[in-house]
Amino acid sequence: MTNQSFRGRTLTASLTVKDLQKSLAWYRDVVGFTVDQNHEREGKLTAVSLKAGDVRLLIVQDDGARGWDRVKGEGFSLQIITDQNVDEIAKRIKDLGGTLDSQPADTPWGARVFRVRDPDGFKLVISHDPRAAGR
Repeated sequence: MTNQSFRGRTLTASLTVKDLQKSLAWYRDVVGFTVDQNHEREGKLTAVSLKAGDVRLLIVQDDGARGWDRVKGEGFSLQIITDQNVDEIAKRIKDLGGTLDSQPADTPWGARVFRVRDPDGFKLVISHDPRAAGR
């Protein structure tokens, strides 16, 4: 083994959700992810793999084993960097019934960012960073 640092190439997040169909509709119809694959067990939909460019999310139906009222998404957010216009993405989300936690705004480091929360409280930070273009 060499002394090289860890070098990830992609990241896929898995989120356990209370209502798989509601979350699927939000990620697909409101945010704009596409369905990559449905996952079934004994003929019942249990998870859905979603994609948006190189970003991958797996949403999994909560089975209730740890309690139905447990809080999801606290202290955790997913940052998605895009080459697209974040103002247009934010407008689309609002037009389709989504609520933004923060409006698109410029950061001191040059990125334009907004925040949105999914039906279970998982936070997404969507940004365009011109410095990240071409990485």
